[in-house]
Amino acid sequence: MSTWAVLVRPSANRVYADATPALLLAEAQVLAATALAGVLDDVRLETMGGLPYLVLRTRDVELDERTRAHLGLLSGGYALFELEDAGFGPALLPTEPADVRTLDEDLLTIQKYVGKTNELFTRLLLNLTVWASATPDGLLPAALSGRRRSTRVLDPMCGRGTTLHAALVHGCDADGLDVDGKAFDAQAAYLKTWLRTKRLKHTADVSPLKRDGERLGRRLAVELAADKDAWKEGRTQHLTVVEADTRRAADVFRAGSADVLVTDAPYGVQHGSHGRDGGRSRGPAELLAESLPGWRRLLRPGGAVGIAWNTHVAPREQALELLAAAGLEPLDDGPWQGFRHRVDAGIDRDVVVAVNPG
Repeated sequence: MSTWAVLVRPSANRVYADATPALLLAEAQVLAATALAGVLDDVRLETMGGLPYLVLRTRDVELDERTRAHLGLLSGGYALFELEDAGFGPALLPTEPADVRTLDEDLLTIQKYVGKTNELFTRLLLNLTVWASATPDGLLPAALSGRRRSTRVLDPMCGRGTTLHAALVHGCDADGLDVDGKAFDAQAAYLKTWLRTKRLKHTADVSPLKRDGERLGRRLAVELAADKDAWKEGRTQHLTVVEADTRRAADVFRAGSADVLVTDAPYGVQHGSHGRDGGRSRGPAELLAESLPGWRRLLRPGGAVGIAWNTHVAPREQALELLAAAGLEPLDDGPWQGFRHRVDAGIDRDVVVAVNPG
């Protein structure tokens, strides 16, 4: 067995920085119970040199590339060390990090606006959902995952696309849907500018979206490649964003098309006020109850749903009940209960995850 230490990533957000060690511990415990089951042992937090570390043991002496890659995905991890006893105390030996990103991470971090979800939390939510699914290696490079196709991530309340951008960074395809036309415009403009700035081969087109003669909104369709060789060989990624009510998701996307559904539910503001009911607004719990049946139809068997949830709006138990009522199987034991944390006076955020049994 070998012992390893992951330095906890600092955060400019003071509140999230305080929560990061405990969130990283729970995230690593989920990883140990899913993608790296039988590989990781004795996951815990320790302070060394006045800094917090996640300490874990592996059953093998060396880290294979797959294990290294999964540890590299940890949202709250900053640097990986092998931990040895030097006789006078622990010695931290730097370990080469795994390359787990297809695109530059600034796709996720450059965009700034009021209300944007913390990028580290977005990565955590994406990680948890993929690890819970039937394809827990879905964020790894193809050479390590053995997958013949890209993981497809759906965010049915995508806003300006933070979750979608995190998915693209890790080589996934991404679909998003949001009723806010201004958010749609902002995301389209941002992506086009970023792709041009990076000089990546791509196409990006906005077109009207209609179903049975009814205009639902607009569609942004993007195809891109990480480099020129990938473009020539057809190894491209796809992003589709639709301006439409999330309750129409099953009318927009193909059934069984998503491997995972990841979304940051509204924290209390009204959402979906332009739906089919003449404009009546909904709170997050009511919106979730109405949307989940359609969302589930979009998931493949073994797919997973991960939702960020404000417990000030409705208790965690209610969100889990809504997931179960839609035919999903909530995960609510052990480390899955370790993600509740304060964002501000009005937001006490938690994560609920469920699996589609098929």
